[in-house]
Amino acid sequence: MKKNELSAWTLIFGATVFGSITAVALSGCKPPEAPGSIEIEADDLDLDIDEGAVESSNTTAATVETPEVEMPKAESPKAKSPVVEETTVTEPAEAKAEKAKPEDAKPEDSAKSEAAKPAAKMLVSTKADTSEKISPEKVLNAGGDWPQWGGTRLRNNTPNVKNLPESWDIGKFDRKTGEWDKEKSENIRWYANLGSQTYGNPVVSGGKVFVGTNNGAGYLKRYPSNVDLGCLLAFNESNGEFLWQHSSEKLITGRVHDWPLQGICCASMVEGDRLWFVTSRGEVRCVDTEGFHDGEDDGPVKDEVANVTEIMNAGPGAKPYADTLAALGEGKLSDAAKESLETAGEGLEGDATVKTVTEGKVWSVTGKFGGVDRTITVKAIGPKLMFTKTLGVHDKRDADTIWVYNMMSELGSSQHNMCSCSVTSYGDLLFVNTSNGLDESHINLPAPDAASFICLNKNTGELYWTDNAPGTNILHGQWSSPMVAEFDGVPQVLFAGGDGYLRSYRADQGKDGKPELLWEFDANPKETKWILGGEGTRNNLIATPVAYDGLVYIAVGQDPEHGEGEGHLWCIDPTKRGDVSPQLAVKIEADGKRTPIPHRRIQAVDPKNGEAAVDNSNSAVVWHYSMADQNGDGEFDFEEKMHRSCGTVAIKDDILYIADFSGLVHCLNAKPKEDGTPTVYFTYDMFAQSWGSPLIADGRVFIGDEDGDVAIFEFGPDNKEPVEEINMGTSVYSTPVAANGTIYISTKDKLFAIGKTDE
Repeated sequence: MKKNELSAWTLIFGATVFGSITAVALSGCKPPEAPGSIEIEADDLDLDIDEGAVESSNTTAATVETPEVEMPKAESPKAKSPVVEETTVTEPAEAKAEKAKPEDAKPEDSAKSEAAKPAAKMLVSTKADTSEKISPEKVLNAGGDWPQWGGTRLRNNTPNVKNLPESWDIGKFDRKTGEWDKEKSENIRWYANLGSQTYGNPVVSGGKVFVGTNNGAGYLKRYPSNVDLGCLLAFNESNGEFLWQHSSEKLITGRVHDWPLQGICCASMVEGDRLWFVTSRGEVRCVDTEGFHDGEDDGPVKDEVANVTEIMNAGPGAKPYADTLAALGEGKLSDAAKESLETAGEGLEGDATVKTVTEGKVWSVTGKFGGVDRTITVKAIGPKLMFTKTLGVHDKRDADTIWVYNMMSELGSSQHNMCSCSVTSYGDLLFVNTSNGLDESHINLPAPDAASFICLNKNTGELYWTDNAPGTNILHGQWSSPMVAEFDGVPQVLFAGGDGYLRSYRADQGKDGKPELLWEFDANPKETKWILGGEGTRNNLIATPVAYDGLVYIAVGQDPEHGEGEGHLWCIDPTKRGDVSPQLAVKIEADGKRTPIPHRRIQAVDPKNGEAAVDNSNSAVVWHYSMADQNGDGEFDFEEKMHRSCGTVAIKDDILYIADFSGLVHCLNAKPKEDGTPTVYFTYDMFAQSWGSPLIADGRVFIGDEDGDVAIFEFGPDNKEPVEEINMGTSVYSTPVAANGTIYISTKDKLFAIGKTDE
C-alpha cells in the first residue's frame, strides 16, 4: 500500500489507526522536555526565553508547546444536555484540599502550595452536567445520539435506531470540480467534505457530528488544503453545515511521532457541551462543542494563540521577508505582509498601528483584520516571520479549547507514528491510552518508563494515575481504546497493551498515583513469535475490548501495513483475578521442576530451550476462535480461519459479528457450547481488506471495506450473504454508526448522512 496515500498505521477503529515503515533510525524521537518549551533549538531562534514561544492552544502549533495560563476561579457547572454516565460524581482534589486547609494557614503557604501544583491540577471544571445520569443500556436502547466510539463505554456498536433505509446511492461526483449530482442520489440527506485521508469514526451528539481527519478540505483560510494538519471537524447534524475545526499542526519530530496526512485518527467523546479527544500531537483536549458560536471564550484556556501566516526567508519569499522586516522596523506593514494576511483571511481594513515589542524580533500590529479589531503579533523566528493572533468569540470557525493535557511533555511518552485513542469516561474519570511505542527503527523504545495508560479528571485535566505495565515489551505501537464496565459490581477499565496483553484495573482514582490491577490476559499463544515487519505470529491488540452480558471480547491484530496473518478472537471472563492467560510460560528443569518465566517481548516460550507453555488453572478463557472446520472436510480453508483484525466486535441477541483484515466477516454465537468451544455460523469474504468494525442496527449489519463497499446483511446467523453491497466512491476505513434515524459513514474523503428522504 502506498505510503503517501495510506497510513503508516491507521485505523480506527474504532478503533483507530496507525503505522510503520522499515528501519530508519531517527535521532529526533526524544519527546519535548518541559511544558511551554520550544520544539526547535533556541540558538536557531535568537530570542529571549520569555519572548520566543509562538504560543498555541486551540490551533496546536508545530513550533511550540501549549503555554501555561493563569487559572480563573472555578464556576458552577451548568448543562445544555444530559451526561451519558450513571456514576457518582467524585469531589475534585482541589475542593478536598480547600476543606482541609487550616483556618490559620498563612497566605504565603497557600501560594507555595498553588505553585507546586502541576498546571493540569489548576484547571476549572467544565459545563458538563454530571447531575443527570444515563446508563449505557439506556443510550443503546434510545436510538438517539451516539456520543462516543461504540456509543457508550461498553463499546458495543449496536444502537437501537429504527427506520433506516434498506439501500442508498451516493450519486455522482465530478472528478474535476467535485460537484455533486444530487439528482442521481438516493437516501442521501447530505454529505460534507473531509480531508484526503480519514480514519476517525463519526460521533453524534447535541445536534452535531464530529469527525477526525486531515486538512484536505481546507475549511480555514489560514490553513489551505495543502497544509498538513490533524483536524477535528464539527458539522450541523441536520444539514452538514461546517461549524468549526480544531487544528493540530505537525510535530517537528516528523513521521516518527506524527505520520504525514494521517490527521486525527480517533473518535471523540461528548457529554453535554463538552468534547474530549486525543490530538495527533499527543495531547488530551477538552473543547466546547459550541465552539465560539455561544459567544463565550470558555476557560481556563482563554485567548488561545493561533498561527495565521508566515513569510519564509528563502526562495521567492526572500524579498517579501526583507521588505516586511524593513517595514516593521519603520513602524509599517509591508504590502507583502498585507497580501499574506489577506490570503489567510485576515485582510487589513484601513490603517494599522505597528509597535516594536523587542527590537528586531517581536512587533504588535493593531488594526481591523478580517473585519475584527484585533492585534496581530509578528515574531522573527529563525528563517521566518510568524504572524499570530489570539482566538476569541469572533473566530466562529475555530474550536474553543477548555483544557489541555500534553502527554509528551507531562509524561515523557513517545508515540509510534501517531497518537490515537478514543477516550471514554466513568463518572468524572477519563481514561486514555498514551500510544507510547517504538521509534522508527522498530527496535528501540525511546521511553520505556513512560505511562501507557492514564486516568484524568475529565472536568479539569488533573492526572489521577498512570501505569506502564507493558514496559519494555511493547511490540510496535499502542493505539487501542479503553472500555469500562461493571462486572459483579466492580467497575473495571480495560486497556489493550502494545505487548498483546489485555489488562483490567479498578475504575477509580487509584492510590498514590497508581491504579489497582485486577487481572491481565495474554492474548497470544505463548509459542508465537514477533518478527520485524509483521512476518511473525505474535500480534498486537489494536481493537477495542467490548463488554456484553458479563463477558469481554477482543481480537488480536497488527498495523495494516504489516499485512495479513493468523489471528485470535477471545471471549474472557472478567471476574477472575491475577494472571488469567490461557497458558503460563515455564522452564522445565532437569529434575522436572517448572520455573515460571517472566514475560518476554519477542517470544514467551522457546521449546528449543527447554521451555513450555502449560495450561493455566486460573484461565479466564470462555472460548477461543482461531479456526473452525465449517464444511467438515478435516482441513482448514482460508475462509475457515480467523485472521489479524483491527476491528471491534458488535454483539446483539448473542450473535457476534467481526471483520478481519483479510476481508472475512465472521459470525459466531457470543456464548460457548457446553464443551467451551465457539459456535461459528458462517464467514463471508468481502474480497477487500477491512479496517473497521460492524454496525448492527434496525435488523441489519453494515461493514465497510478498503474498496469502498459497504456490505449489508440481514441480521441473524442464517443470513450468510449480504443483501446489498453499496459502493461509497472511495475507501471506507472507518466504522458506520447510526443515530437519530440516520447512518453516518466517513469515507476516505467525505462524510455521508444516509437516511430516508422525501420523494
